[in-house]
Amino acid sequence: MKVLAAVDKFRGTATAAQVATAIGHACWQLGHDCIERPLADGGEGTLDALGGPNRTTMVEGPLGKPVRAPWRLHRGTAIIEMALASGLLLAGGRQKNNPVDATTTGTGQLIDAALNLGASRIIVCLGGSATTDGGLGALKAIQSPGRLKGVDFVVACDVTTSFTDAAKVFAPQKGASTAQVSLLTTRLQRLVQVYVDEYGVDVSTIAGAGAAGGLAGGLAALGARLVPGFDLVAEEVLLDELLLETDFIITGEGFMDSESFNGKVVGSMVELAVAKKLGIAAICGDIHAGVKSRLEVVSLVEKFGRDVAVSQPLRCIEHAALQILRDRVASRTSRL
Repeated sequence: MKVLAAVDKFRGTATAAQVATAIGHACWQLGHDCIERPLADGGEGTLDALGGPNRTTMVEGPLGKPVRAPWRLHRGTAIIEMALASGLLLAGGRQKNNPVDATTTGTGQLIDAALNLGASRIIVCLGGSATTDGGLGALKAIQSPGRLKGVDFVVACDVTTSFTDAAKVFAPQKGASTAQVSLLTTRLQRLVQVYVDEYGVDVSTIAGAGAAGGLAGGLAALGARLVPGFDLVAEEVLLDELLLETDFIITGEGFMDSESFNGKVVGSMVELAVAKKLGIAAICGDIHAGVKSRLEVVSLVEKFGRDVAVSQPLRCIEHAALQILRDRVASRTSRL
């Protein structure tokens, strides 16, 4: 068989590239060809899926301390992952984050750096943010935003949350109390009018403008197009062409639940498999019981136990892929 390993990261244990390689090893052992294709949905890991960083710039981190942020510039296209400049992990997680003061300034500084180096296309990948500043920090950091009018400016996101709902939906995950959520919501509501007055754009009407604490809306005010993250990645890596060479797909992610089928890698690959009439199975670190019936899936926690799944994820992924491939061959043989 020609197998496509089209996978997302297993957050905290393995990158998408490592997961794809482990599946590739399983295919090699059984004599199958494998195309290893790390994917992402526009959030964390998207930079790696689109070629990885080749530049590093010192910027202001989410809580003001300088951070060295990796990004990519290749053939005029800049790829910026906001989590690497303004992310929650850089703030020390939700316990150490200051959700009211956290800023997207560093992300804006990366956009400015891309403009200074002559980028003709800028892709900003959202997700994993520490911020709920409506993108104001980023906008202030871009020295001459008028330069963006000559650039193909794209924002990859995987939510449809409105701008003014960003605090209510996401800020608690970033450490915000109930009172802080109320304060942040009021601030976002005020920013709506600021952006109308300064840029002539009503971000409250744009689906997905609340992504990354409203950064999506702030960048939309500067003319950015908001696009589904998976669709952008799929187009950039020529996924449709890869599917023409594929007999069977193995996809996967760290934790599979109902959200996995809402614009994420696993759900999107299932949709493509159905459309192309291809077989598909998945490997996940852990799984919510409610989605087990949606496709053939091997949960590493269920098969190997949590301790082993966490400490030896790549070995477990390889063994899970071997099981899936053997079952697939047996199934095909029984039908002959």
